[in-house]
Amino acid sequence: MVAIATEATMQKSRGRKTVRGLTATLQAAPLALVLGFFFLLPIVMIAVVSFWDYDFSTLYPDFITTNYSDTLGSWVTWKTYLHTLKFTAMVWAATLFIGFWVAYFLAFHVKSAAMQMVLFLVCTVPFLTSNIIRMIAWIPVLGRNGLVNTALIHMGVISQPLEWLLYSEFAVVLAMVHLYTLFMVTPIFNTLMRIDRSLIEAARDGGASPWQVITNVIIPLAKPGMAIGTIFVVTLVMADFSTVQVMSGGQSASVALMMKNQMSLLQYPAAAANAVVLLVLVLLMVAAILRVVDIRKEL
Repeated sequence: MVAIATEATMQKSRGRKTVRGLTATLQAAPLALVLGFFFLLPIVMIAVVSFWDYDFSTLYPDFITTNYSDTLGSWVTWKTYLHTLKFTAMVWAATLFIGFWVAYFLAFHVKSAAMQMVLFLVCTVPFLTSNIIRMIAWIPVLGRNGLVNTALIHMGVISQPLEWLLYSEFAVVLAMVHLYTLFMVTPIFNTLMRIDRSLIEAARDGGASPWQVITNVIIPLAKPGMAIGTIFVVTLVMADFSTVQVMSGGQSASVALMMKNQMSLLQYPAAAANAVVLLVLVLLMVAAILRVVDIRKEL
């Protein structure tokens, strides 16, 4: 009788586990279908097309590696990737510096929660317009006869307009920093707001200076937010082509801009191969970030 009762109990337990597993599967199925259709399927299609052949007007389903050999075997392509990585490094450094201090000010120097929210919303106001409009808005500011050059000439700082302010790498980096700094501010601010204020008080009571509190307490605890912001900024900059095209005046190149030009010439398999290589590169960069910083605390 005891064995029968034990067996019945085990069957009931297995039945409950099966029901819970089926319930969890049904709950996750809609999200899995959406991600599979709108995320995984396009990536698979791009990977498949990257092995196709093509000419000036037609795609030919095939399995060739010419697109990858042309991509990875060209010095121009490697130079373009290095140029893109340079843009990414400069924009990341600038957004991290600006984003941390903006988030630090909001989290520790603005005492009112209402004022914090107001100032944070002020930071999001530019996002009410498109990236293109915010980017083009720099042209009358940085142009040869723009506000900056005019002001500097009137103050006697320079005798003739500065040519490198617009249609240069400086303009590209400045526009990208303007576009993507908020993606660094938000996760860092969220992390700073979670820091236990008693830790800061303990450091101050122990004789730590304000700078030591920042470097030894706040920055280490803010690393997860910095890592999340870095992932956002890196992926956005690596995939940006419009900013590079407009703000450099066509004088600078990026991987995304190269793919855009390939697609305009109907070279879709070559563009798909570049897209796969870029995706792998970005995933490796994200994996490296995750190896250094544990962001699970923020998820």
